[in-house]
Parts: sequence; structure tokens; C-alpha cells
Amino acid sequence: MDLQVLISTMNQTDYSLLEKMNINSNAIVINQCEKNEYTEFLYKGNRIHFMSFAERGVGLSRNTALMRSTADICLIADDDVTYVDNYKALVLDTFAEFPDADMIVFNVPSTNPERASKEIERKGRVKWYNSLKYGACRMAIRTESFKRENIYFSLLFGGGAKYGSGEDSLFIFDAIKKGLKVYATPTKLGVVSQEGSTWFEGYTNKYFIDKGALYGCLSKRWASLLSLQFVFRHRKMFSKDIKWQDAYKLMIQGIKEIRQIN
Repeated sequence: MDLQVLISTMNQTDYSLLEKMNINSNAIVINQCEKNEYTEFLYKGNRIHFMSFAERGVGLSRNTALMRSTADICLIADDDVTYVDNYKALVLDTFAEFPDADMIVFNVPSTNPERASKEIERKGRVKWYNSLKYGACRMAIRTESFKRENIYFSLLFGGGAKYGSGEDSLFIFDAIKKGLKVYATPTKLGVVSQEGSTWFEGYTNKYFIDKGALYGCLSKRWASLLSLQFVFRHRKMFSKDIKWQDAYKLMIQGIKEIRQIN
């Protein structure tokens, strides 16, 4: 098996990102900036496809890389990830351990205590009800399976899109809904700094409208109930900014809005 890292980034003016991320495998870099340019070169003996596009949107960036991927396994990456030296072997060995896996979610802990990620403590299957806690930079996929099932990232959600986040949740949820097998493992591939966010600006009205829109996409039948449990379960998190009842109304507004689009 072969592996390519699919890197989404912006405004890169050189190739120093490869060293910063400790890239030790083949990779496709999608650099959203103000020009259109393609370069292919060897870096530490690995084939790098460096593509610059005058466009915006993290979903579009990830899809651009995935559509061009040729490796058996793709590791989805953000540009603030730093990998361990042997990440390629760790990923491929885990897929060999789970030969029926279409996606495997790894540990890539955040170095920012204010944006800590959920740690995976043991190996096991990921089901629809526990799939929404994993960011895209923790996902490795069997390329053929996702292309066969036509599973790509939503262009409505994520940085640079209409709705601020959720493209990763929709991606993994869509995979499970279409019958692909998803596993989680405590294996650590690296760390992610998450020093800033392209979408989170506080618990604003837009935050809750966007979250409601996400649940509206995840489930037409249960969107309202999912929204209710979200605001009630997390009410202490945003209680200084908004009452949970008002947050729920905004989420319902987001559900109605996305249903008009879909």
C-alpha cells in the first residue's frame, strides 16, 4: 500500500511547510492563494504535488486533493499538524491490522489547551452516534472506497463556506451512512497546534444557526431533537453569552434555512 498526505493550506509562498509538518511521504498540497500554479518535485525522496489555486473554501481544498489522489490510502491534513517521523508506517500498519477498514481515525492531540481534542483510548468501530467528535486531520481513508461511493466534503460547511464548520462531521457521517467501515485507534500520528480558528468568533447568533444547519444535514428526522440536546448539554459553555432557549431557536432557524437549500 502507498500513502499520500492531502494538505489544505493558504497563502504559502515557498515549500517550507513540508519541513514544518515533518512530511515523510508522498503528498498533495492545495495552496489557496491569489494565483493558479502547479509544481511537482521530490522532497526527501517523496513525490510532492504542489497546487496553488485562486479560490477559497476548506471543503473545496480537500476535494481538490482527494480527486487527484492516486495512493491506496490518503491521510487528510491541516497545515498546523506536525507529524511523528514514522507516521506513514503507523497508518499503513493500522490499515493492515484492519483490512476491512475504509476509514481509520487516529489521535492527533491539540497543543492548545483551550481547544483540546477528544482522546481515543482504545481500538474499536466508530458508529453514527459517536462519529461527530473527530476532526478531519485525524482521518485516514481508503481512497478507492470513498471515490466509489462518491463521498466528498461538503462545500456548504467549513472555513470559507456559508456555514462555519461541520464539513468533517458530514464527511464521516456520510461514510457510515453509506455502509463504509470506520475504526478508531489510540495510535498517535502527531500534534496539531490549533492556535487560531477560521470560523469560530464566539457564541454568536451565526454560531447557533450554523450548528442547526449542520444537524439539519445530518438528520432530517431528528434535527430538532439533536439541537435540543446540544444546547441543553452545553448550556454552561455559552451561558454568559445567550440563554439556551434562545440558542435553540437560532438552531431551529438554521434547520429551516438548510432545508430550503437542500
